[in-house]
Amino acid sequence: MESDRGPGRGAPTLESIADPVIVVLFAVALSAGFATFGSVTALDDVARHFGHVVSGHSIQDVVGLSGSVLGLGLSSLRAASLLALPLASLADRRGRTPVLRRTLIAGLLVTALAALSPAYWFFVACFAVARPLLGAATTLVQVVTVELSSRAHRMRLLAVMTAGTAIGSGLSALVHGVIRGPDSFRWLFALALVPLALVVPWTGRLPEPRVRTEEQPMAHLGEVAHEAAGSLVRVAVVAFVIGVATGPAGGFTFVYGEGVLRMLPRSVSLLVVVSGVAGFVGLVVGARLSATLGRRVAVAVGTLVTAAAAVYAYSGGRLAFVVGYVVGVGAGGVLAPSMAALATEVFAHRYRATAAGWIAVAGVAGAVAGFALFGYVSDVVPAGAATGLRVPALVTFLPLLPALGVLRGLPEGRDLELT
Repeated sequence: MESDRGPGRGAPTLESIADPVIVVLFAVALSAGFATFGSVTALDDVARHFGHVVSGHSIQDVVGLSGSVLGLGLSSLRAASLLALPLASLADRRGRTPVLRRTLIAGLLVTALAALSPAYWFFVACFAVARPLLGAATTLVQVVTVELSSRAHRMRLLAVMTAGTAIGSGLSALVHGVIRGPDSFRWLFALALVPLALVVPWTGRLPEPRVRTEEQPMAHLGEVAHEAAGSLVRVAVVAFVIGVATGPAGGFTFVYGEGVLRMLPRSVSLLVVVSGVAGFVGLVVGARLSATLGRRVAVAVGTLVTAAAAVYAYSGGRLAFVVGYVVGVGAGGVLAPSMAALATEVFAHRYRATAAGWIAVAGVAGAVAGFALFGYVSDVVPAGAATGLRVPALVTFLPLLPALGVLRGLPEGRDLELT
Protein backbone atom coordinates (compact mmCIF):
# COMPACT_ATOMS: atom_id res chain seq x y z
CA MET A 1 0.00 0.00 0.00
CA GLU A 2 1.05 3.58 -0.59
CA SER A 3 1.04 6.10 2.17
CA ASP A 4 -0.89 9.31 1.81
CA ARG A 5 2.38 11.19 1.46
CA GLY A 6 3.10 10.22 -2.10
CA PRO A 7 2.58 7.99 -5.11
CA GLY A 8 5.40 5.53 -4.66
CA ARG A 9 9.13 4.96 -4.86
CA GLY A 10 11.08 6.91 -7.49
CA ALA A 11 8.27 9.30 -8.42
CA PRO A 12 7.60 12.91 -7.36
CA THR A 13 4.51 13.84 -5.39
CA LEU A 14 2.33 16.40 -7.13
CA GLU A 15 0.41 18.82 -4.93
CA SER A 16 0.45 22.22 -6.63
CA ILE A 17 -1.24 23.15 -9.91
CA ALA A 18 1.88 25.23 -10.63
CA ASP A 19 4.09 22.13 -10.66
CA PRO A 20 5.74 21.87 -14.12
CA VAL A 21 4.53 18.26 -14.47
CA ILE A 22 0.93 19.34 -13.85
CA VAL A 23 1.32 22.16 -16.37
CA VAL A 24 2.50 19.71 -19.04
CA LEU A 25 -0.28 17.22 -18.25
CA PHE A 26 -2.81 20.06 -18.41
CA ALA A 27 -1.43 21.10 -21.81
CA VAL A 28 -1.74 17.52 -23.06
CA ALA A 29 -5.36 17.34 -21.87
CA LEU A 30 -6.10 20.69 -23.53
CA SER A 31 -4.48 19.59 -26.81
CA ALA A 32 -6.39 16.30 -26.88
CA GLY A 33 -9.66 18.09 -26.08
CA PHE A 34 -9.11 20.63 -28.85
CA ALA A 35 -8.32 17.99 -31.47
CA THR A 36 -11.10 15.62 -30.42
CA PHE A 37 -13.88 18.20 -30.21
CA GLY A 38 -13.12 19.52 -33.69
CA SER A 39 -15.22 16.73 -35.22
CA VAL A 40 -18.26 17.94 -33.24
CA THR A 41 -17.57 21.67 -33.58
CA ALA A 42 -17.32 21.55 -37.36
CA LEU A 43 -20.02 18.94 -37.97
CA ASP A 44 -22.61 21.40 -39.27
CA ASP A 45 -20.05 22.91 -41.68
CA VAL A 46 -18.93 19.47 -42.82
CA ALA A 47 -22.54 18.34 -43.36
CA ARG A 48 -23.37 21.43 -45.41
CA HIS A 49 -20.15 21.19 -47.43
CA PHE A 50 -20.57 17.53 -48.38
CA GLY A 51 -24.41 17.37 -48.29
CA HIS A 52 -27.27 19.24 -49.95
CA VAL A 53 -29.44 21.73 -48.03
CA VAL A 54 -33.03 22.19 -49.23
CA SER A 55 -36.23 23.71 -47.86
CA GLY A 56 -37.94 21.35 -45.41
CA HIS A 57 -38.23 20.22 -41.80
CA SER A 58 -36.15 17.06 -41.56
CA ILE A 59 -32.58 17.02 -40.31
CA GLN A 60 -31.37 16.26 -43.84
CA ASP A 61 -33.29 19.20 -45.29
CA VAL A 62 -31.84 21.77 -42.92
CA VAL A 63 -28.23 20.58 -42.52
CA GLY A 64 -27.56 18.65 -45.74
CA LEU A 65 -27.14 15.11 -44.39
CA SER A 66 -29.71 12.87 -42.73
CA GLY A 67 -29.81 12.22 -39.00
CA SER A 68 -29.00 8.58 -39.70
CA VAL A 69 -25.90 9.48 -41.73
CA LEU A 70 -24.76 11.96 -39.10
CA GLY A 71 -25.52 9.48 -36.34
CA LEU A 72 -23.71 6.69 -38.19
CA GLY A 73 -20.70 8.91 -38.74
CA LEU A 74 -20.57 9.98 -35.09
CA SER A 75 -21.19 6.38 -34.01
CA SER A 76 -18.27 5.28 -36.19
CA LEU A 77 -16.02 7.79 -34.46
CA ARG A 78 -17.05 6.55 -31.05
CA ALA A 79 -16.86 2.89 -32.12
CA ALA A 80 -13.32 3.43 -33.35
CA SER A 81 -12.52 4.78 -29.90
CA LEU A 82 -12.75 1.17 -28.69
CA LEU A 83 -9.15 0.89 -29.85
CA ALA A 84 -8.23 3.15 -26.95
CA LEU A 85 -8.36 0.00 -24.78
CA PRO A 86 -5.34 -1.82 -26.23
CA LEU A 87 -3.49 1.49 -26.54
CA ALA A 88 -4.08 2.36 -22.88
CA SER A 89 -3.35 -1.23 -21.87
CA LEU A 90 0.09 -0.94 -23.46
CA ALA A 91 0.92 1.60 -20.76
CA ASP A 92 0.82 -1.21 -18.18
CA ARG A 93 3.55 -2.97 -20.13
CA ARG A 94 5.66 -0.23 -21.69
CA GLY A 95 5.20 2.65 -19.28
CA ARG A 96 2.69 5.48 -18.94
CA THR A 97 4.61 8.40 -20.38
CA PRO A 98 6.06 6.76 -23.55
CA VAL A 99 2.61 5.57 -24.63
CA LEU A 100 1.03 8.91 -23.71
CA ARG A 101 3.56 10.79 -25.82
CA ARG A 102 3.24 8.55 -28.89
CA THR A 103 -0.56 8.44 -28.90
CA LEU A 104 -0.75 12.23 -28.59
CA ILE A 105 1.64 12.75 -31.51
CA ALA A 106 -0.18 10.31 -33.78
CA GLY A 107 -3.62 11.65 -32.82
CA LEU A 108 -2.70 15.25 -33.60
CA LEU A 109 -1.13 14.29 -36.93
CA VAL A 110 -4.21 12.38 -38.13
CA THR A 111 -6.50 15.21 -36.97
CA ALA A 112 -4.49 17.62 -39.10
CA LEU A 113 -4.80 15.19 -42.02
CA ALA A 114 -8.60 15.55 -41.83
CA ALA A 115 -8.12 19.09 -43.15
CA LEU A 116 -7.57 17.51 -46.58
CA SER A 117 -10.90 15.61 -46.53
CA PRO A 118 -12.35 15.25 -50.06
CA ALA A 119 -15.60 13.69 -48.76
CA TYR A 120 -17.67 13.24 -45.60
CA TRP A 121 -16.55 9.67 -45.01
CA PHE A 122 -12.87 10.61 -45.35
CA PHE A 123 -13.47 13.11 -42.54
CA VAL A 124 -15.10 10.32 -40.53
CA ALA A 125 -12.21 7.94 -41.26
CA CYS A 126 -9.57 10.43 -40.12
CA PHE A 127 -11.29 11.13 -36.84
CA ALA A 128 -12.01 7.42 -36.41
CA VAL A 129 -8.24 6.92 -36.37
CA ALA A 130 -7.49 9.98 -34.27
CA ARG A 131 -10.17 9.39 -31.62
CA PRO A 132 -8.69 6.25 -29.99
CA LEU A 133 -5.21 7.77 -30.02
CA LEU A 134 -6.38 10.98 -28.36
CA GLY A 135 -8.69 9.03 -26.06
CA ALA A 136 -5.78 6.89 -24.86
CA ALA A 137 -3.70 10.02 -24.25
CA THR A 138 -6.53 11.58 -22.22
CA THR A 139 -7.01 8.38 -20.22
CA LEU A 140 -3.29 8.19 -19.44
CA VAL A 141 -3.27 11.83 -18.32
CA GLN A 142 -5.80 10.81 -15.67
CA VAL A 143 -3.85 7.69 -14.71
CA VAL A 144 -0.57 9.56 -14.39
CA THR A 145 -2.25 12.32 -12.38
CA VAL A 146 -3.74 9.81 -9.94
CA GLU A 147 -0.47 7.91 -9.54
CA LEU A 148 1.68 10.99 -9.03
CA SER A 149 -0.63 12.81 -6.61
CA SER A 150 -1.23 12.32 -2.91
CA ARG A 151 -4.69 11.35 -1.78
CA ALA A 152 -5.30 14.76 -0.23
CA HIS A 153 -4.75 16.58 -3.53
CA ARG A 154 -5.95 13.95 -6.03
CA MET A 155 -9.45 15.25 -6.73
CA ARG A 156 -8.24 18.82 -7.16
CA LEU A 157 -5.64 17.76 -9.71
CA LEU A 158 -8.11 15.51 -11.53
CA ALA A 159 -10.44 18.51 -11.73
CA VAL A 160 -7.59 20.50 -13.29
CA MET A 161 -7.14 17.80 -15.96
CA THR A 162 -10.89 17.74 -16.62
CA ALA A 163 -10.78 21.52 -16.98
CA GLY A 164 -7.91 21.16 -19.46
CA THR A 165 -9.97 18.89 -21.70
CA ALA A 166 -12.98 21.19 -21.40
CA ILE A 167 -10.94 24.30 -22.18
CA GLY A 168 -9.52 22.58 -25.24
CA SER A 169 -13.05 21.78 -26.40
CA GLY A 170 -14.16 25.35 -25.76
CA LEU A 171 -11.16 26.70 -27.63
CA SER A 172 -12.13 24.56 -30.61
CA ALA A 173 -15.63 26.05 -30.50
CA LEU A 174 -14.24 29.57 -30.19
CA VAL A 175 -11.91 29.13 -33.16
CA HIS A 176 -14.79 27.64 -35.15
CA GLY A 177 -16.84 30.76 -34.46
CA VAL A 178 -14.02 33.08 -35.51
CA ILE A 179 -12.86 31.26 -38.64
CA ARG A 180 -15.78 31.48 -41.04
CA GLY A 181 -16.03 31.04 -44.78
CA PRO A 182 -15.61 28.31 -47.38
CA ASP A 183 -13.74 25.28 -46.08
CA SER A 184 -13.37 26.88 -42.63
CA PHE A 185 -13.45 23.44 -41.03
CA ARG A 186 -10.19 22.60 -42.82
CA TRP A 187 -8.37 25.42 -41.03
CA LEU A 188 -9.76 24.23 -37.71
CA PHE A 189 -8.43 20.71 -38.22
CA ALA A 190 -5.06 21.97 -39.46
CA LEU A 191 -4.59 23.85 -36.18
CA ALA A 192 -3.88 20.49 -34.53
CA LEU A 193 -0.32 21.06 -35.78
CA VAL A 194 0.09 23.90 -33.24
CA PRO A 195 0.09 21.72 -30.08
CA LEU A 196 2.19 19.21 -32.01
CA ALA A 197 4.90 21.87 -32.17
CA LEU A 198 4.36 23.60 -28.82
CA VAL A 199 3.24 20.87 -26.39
CA VAL A 200 4.67 17.55 -27.55
CA PRO A 201 8.35 18.54 -27.03
CA TRP A 202 7.65 19.06 -23.30
CA THR A 203 6.07 15.62 -22.81
CA GLY A 204 9.52 14.04 -22.89
CA ARG A 205 10.07 15.53 -19.42
CA LEU A 206 7.12 13.76 -17.80
CA PRO A 207 8.24 11.32 -15.07
CA GLU A 208 7.17 7.69 -15.02
CA PRO A 209 4.88 7.27 -11.98
CA ARG A 210 6.47 4.09 -10.67
CA VAL A 211 9.39 1.86 -11.55
CA ARG A 212 8.20 -1.71 -12.07
CA THR A 213 9.72 -4.38 -9.87
CA GLU A 214 9.84 -8.14 -10.20
CA GLU A 215 7.24 -8.38 -7.44
CA GLN A 216 4.80 -6.54 -9.74
CA PRO A 217 4.04 -8.88 -12.64
CA MET A 218 2.86 -7.20 -15.82
CA ALA A 219 -0.78 -7.62 -16.72
CA HIS A 220 -1.54 -9.32 -20.01
CA LEU A 221 -2.89 -7.00 -22.66
CA GLY A 222 -6.49 -6.21 -21.76
CA GLU A 223 -6.48 -8.34 -18.60
CA VAL A 224 -7.33 -7.34 -15.03
CA ALA A 225 -7.16 -9.44 -11.87
CA HIS A 226 -10.12 -11.69 -11.10
CA GLU A 227 -10.83 -9.95 -7.80
CA ALA A 228 -11.20 -6.62 -9.62
CA ALA A 229 -13.65 -7.90 -12.24
CA GLY A 230 -16.77 -7.03 -10.23
CA SER A 231 -15.69 -3.44 -9.66
CA LEU A 232 -14.66 -3.12 -13.30
CA VAL A 233 -18.08 -4.28 -14.52
CA ARG A 234 -19.89 -1.87 -12.20
CA VAL A 235 -17.81 1.14 -13.22
CA ALA A 236 -18.19 0.10 -16.88
CA VAL A 237 -21.99 0.03 -16.54
CA VAL A 238 -21.91 3.56 -15.14
CA ALA A 239 -19.62 4.68 -17.97
CA PHE A 240 -22.03 3.14 -20.50
CA VAL A 241 -24.99 5.04 -19.04
CA ILE A 242 -23.01 8.29 -19.05
CA GLY A 243 -21.98 7.66 -22.67
CA VAL A 244 -25.60 7.18 -23.77
CA ALA A 245 -26.59 10.44 -22.06
CA THR A 246 -23.63 12.63 -23.02
CA GLY A 247 -22.68 11.32 -26.48
CA PRO A 248 -25.59 12.61 -28.58
CA ALA A 249 -26.25 15.46 -26.12
CA GLY A 250 -22.91 16.99 -27.06
CA GLY A 251 -22.50 15.50 -30.53
CA PHE A 252 -25.60 17.14 -32.01
CA THR A 253 -25.06 20.52 -30.32
CA PHE A 254 -23.89 22.44 -33.39
CA VAL A 255 -26.18 20.64 -35.82
CA TYR A 256 -29.20 21.39 -33.62
CA GLY A 257 -28.28 24.95 -32.67
CA GLU A 258 -27.19 26.10 -36.12
CA GLY A 259 -29.30 23.83 -38.34
CA VAL A 260 -32.63 23.41 -36.52
CA LEU A 261 -32.82 26.55 -34.36
CA ARG A 262 -31.11 28.71 -37.00
CA MET A 263 -28.76 30.31 -34.50
CA LEU A 264 -25.71 32.10 -35.83
CA PRO A 265 -22.59 29.90 -35.71
CA ARG A 266 -20.78 32.52 -33.66
CA SER A 267 -23.66 32.48 -31.16
CA VAL A 268 -23.42 28.73 -30.67
CA SER A 269 -19.65 28.95 -30.40
CA LEU A 270 -19.97 31.76 -27.84
CA LEU A 271 -22.45 29.65 -25.88
CA VAL A 272 -19.95 26.79 -25.71
CA VAL A 273 -17.20 29.13 -24.54
CA VAL A 274 -19.31 30.99 -21.96
CA SER A 275 -20.64 27.71 -20.58
CA GLY A 276 -17.07 27.08 -19.47
CA VAL A 277 -17.93 29.20 -16.42
CA ALA A 278 -20.67 26.70 -15.57
CA GLY A 279 -18.18 23.90 -16.12
CA PHE A 280 -15.75 25.53 -13.66
CA VAL A 281 -18.52 25.89 -11.07
CA GLY A 282 -19.40 22.24 -11.66
CA LEU A 283 -15.80 21.21 -11.02
CA VAL A 284 -15.78 23.09 -7.71
CA VAL A 285 -19.13 21.62 -6.66
CA GLY A 286 -18.05 18.16 -7.78
CA ALA A 287 -14.83 18.34 -5.79
CA ARG A 288 -16.80 19.37 -2.69
CA LEU A 289 -19.36 16.60 -3.19
CA SER A 290 -16.59 14.06 -3.71
CA ALA A 291 -14.81 15.15 -0.53
CA THR A 292 -17.92 15.22 1.65
CA LEU A 293 -20.33 12.62 0.25
CA GLY A 294 -17.95 10.57 -1.90
CA ARG A 295 -17.13 9.81 -5.52
CA ARG A 296 -20.24 7.68 -6.07
CA VAL A 297 -22.67 10.43 -5.02
CA ALA A 298 -20.91 13.01 -7.18
CA VAL A 299 -21.10 10.72 -10.23
CA ALA A 300 -24.77 9.88 -9.64
CA VAL A 301 -25.85 13.49 -9.13
CA GLY A 302 -23.82 14.72 -12.10
CA THR A 303 -25.21 12.05 -14.42
CA LEU A 304 -28.85 12.60 -13.43
CA VAL A 305 -28.61 16.37 -13.88
CA THR A 306 -26.75 15.93 -17.19
CA ALA A 307 -29.52 13.72 -18.60
CA ALA A 308 -32.30 16.04 -17.42
CA ALA A 309 -30.50 19.10 -18.81
CA ALA A 310 -29.98 17.39 -22.17
CA VAL A 311 -33.68 16.58 -22.46
CA TYR A 312 -34.55 20.20 -21.71
CA ALA A 313 -31.94 21.55 -24.14
CA TYR A 314 -33.44 19.59 -27.04
CA SER A 315 -37.08 20.21 -26.05
CA GLY A 316 -37.50 23.17 -28.42
CA GLY A 317 -36.67 26.87 -28.46
CA ARG A 318 -33.45 28.79 -28.15
CA LEU A 319 -33.87 29.64 -24.47
CA ALA A 320 -34.31 25.98 -23.55
CA PHE A 321 -31.27 25.10 -25.62
CA VAL A 322 -29.09 27.73 -23.94
CA VAL A 323 -30.25 26.92 -20.40
CA GLY A 324 -30.12 23.16 -20.90
CA TYR A 325 -26.69 23.28 -22.48
CA VAL A 326 -25.19 25.48 -19.76
CA VAL A 327 -26.65 23.37 -16.95
CA GLY A 328 -25.48 20.21 -18.71
CA VAL A 329 -21.92 21.51 -18.94
CA GLY A 330 -22.00 22.34 -15.23
CA ALA A 331 -23.29 18.87 -14.42
CA GLY A 332 -20.54 17.36 -16.55
CA GLY A 333 -18.04 19.24 -14.42
CA VAL A 334 -19.59 17.69 -11.33
CA LEU A 335 -19.29 14.10 -12.52
CA ALA A 336 -16.13 14.02 -14.65
CA PRO A 337 -13.36 14.18 -11.99
CA SER A 338 -15.13 11.71 -9.70
CA MET A 339 -15.72 9.36 -12.63
CA ALA A 340 -12.02 9.57 -13.48
CA ALA A 341 -11.25 8.73 -9.86
CA LEU A 342 -13.61 5.73 -9.90
CA ALA A 343 -11.95 4.50 -13.09
CA THR A 344 -8.49 4.50 -11.49
CA GLU A 345 -8.40 4.50 -7.68
CA VAL A 346 -10.04 1.12 -7.07
CA PHE A 347 -7.60 -0.77 -9.30
CA ALA A 348 -4.01 -1.87 -8.69
CA HIS A 349 -1.07 -0.26 -10.49
CA ARG A 350 -0.19 -3.29 -12.60
CA TYR A 351 -3.51 -3.16 -14.48
CA ARG A 352 -4.81 0.35 -13.69
CA ALA A 353 -4.34 1.68 -17.23
CA THR A 354 -6.00 -1.43 -18.65
CA ALA A 355 -9.01 -1.00 -16.36
CA ALA A 356 -9.25 2.67 -17.32
CA GLY A 357 -9.15 1.57 -20.97
CA TRP A 358 -12.03 -0.89 -20.48
CA ILE A 359 -14.07 1.81 -18.77
CA ALA A 360 -13.37 4.20 -21.64
CA VAL A 361 -14.56 1.46 -24.00
CA ALA A 362 -17.81 1.14 -22.06
CA GLY A 363 -18.35 4.88 -22.35
CA VAL A 364 -17.70 4.67 -26.09
CA ALA A 365 -20.17 1.80 -26.47
CA GLY A 366 -22.78 3.85 -24.64
CA ALA A 367 -22.17 6.85 -26.88
CA VAL A 368 -22.41 4.66 -30.00
CA ALA A 369 -25.75 3.27 -28.83
CA GLY A 370 -26.94 6.76 -27.96
CA PHE A 371 -25.93 8.23 -31.32
CA ALA A 372 -27.60 5.40 -33.24
CA LEU A 373 -30.86 5.66 -31.30
CA PHE A 374 -30.95 9.46 -31.26
CA GLY A 375 -30.18 9.68 -34.99
CA TYR A 376 -32.82 7.09 -35.91
CA VAL A 377 -35.60 8.65 -33.85
CA SER A 378 -34.72 12.14 -35.15
CA ASP A 379 -35.35 10.85 -38.69
CA VAL A 380 -38.70 9.34 -37.72
CA VAL A 381 -39.95 12.34 -35.71
CA PRO A 382 -39.63 15.66 -37.64
CA ALA A 383 -37.66 18.42 -35.92
CA GLY A 384 -38.76 22.02 -35.66
CA ALA A 385 -37.84 25.17 -33.77
CA ALA A 386 -40.85 24.72 -31.48
CA THR A 387 -40.69 20.99 -30.77
CA GLY A 388 -36.93 20.57 -31.22
CA LEU A 389 -35.70 17.02 -30.77
CA ARG A 390 -37.72 16.38 -27.64
CA VAL A 391 -38.83 12.84 -28.48
CA PRO A 392 -35.34 11.58 -29.47
CA ALA A 393 -33.98 13.14 -26.27
CA LEU A 394 -36.58 11.49 -24.04
CA VAL A 395 -36.17 8.11 -25.68
CA THR A 396 -32.37 8.23 -25.58
CA PHE A 397 -31.36 9.97 -22.35
CA LEU A 398 -33.73 8.70 -19.65
CA PRO A 399 -34.44 4.92 -19.80
CA LEU A 400 -31.03 3.67 -18.57
CA LEU A 401 -30.66 6.01 -15.59
CA PRO A 402 -31.87 3.39 -13.03
CA ALA A 403 -28.74 1.36 -13.87
CA LEU A 404 -26.76 3.90 -11.82
CA GLY A 405 -27.82 1.79 -8.85
CA VAL A 406 -24.72 -0.34 -9.43
CA LEU A 407 -22.70 2.48 -7.84
CA ARG A 408 -23.77 1.17 -4.44
CA GLY A 409 -21.67 -1.95 -4.95
CA LEU A 410 -18.42 -0.02 -5.50
CA PRO A 411 -15.84 0.79 -2.81
CA GLU A 412 -15.56 4.48 -1.95
CA GLY A 413 -12.35 5.76 -3.52
CA ARG A 414 -11.81 8.59 -1.04
CA ASP A 415 -11.19 5.95 1.67
CA LEU A 416 -8.70 3.91 -0.40
CA GLU A 417 -4.93 4.04 -0.70
CA LEU A 418 -3.39 3.22 -4.07
CA THR A 419 -1.87 -0.24 -4.45
